[in-house]
Amino acid sequence: MMQSFIVEHYLESAVDVYCGGPDIFRGVIKACADNVLTLENEGKLTHIAIDKIIALWAQ
Repeated sequence: MMQSFIVEHYLESAVDVYCGGPDIFRGVIKACADNVLTLENEGKLTHIAIDKIIALWAQ
């Protein structure tokens, strides 16, 4: 459910992703498949398990 929402509304958008604790992941959503969100930031990829996401918002 969350995966299809991200693909429909945020694919190729710059976002911040909060998974708890002090860290916020920032980048452009490049892919969202197999329950993994892929962000690109300064040429580096970050992969986040979708079930760990608490909040996501546009930059």
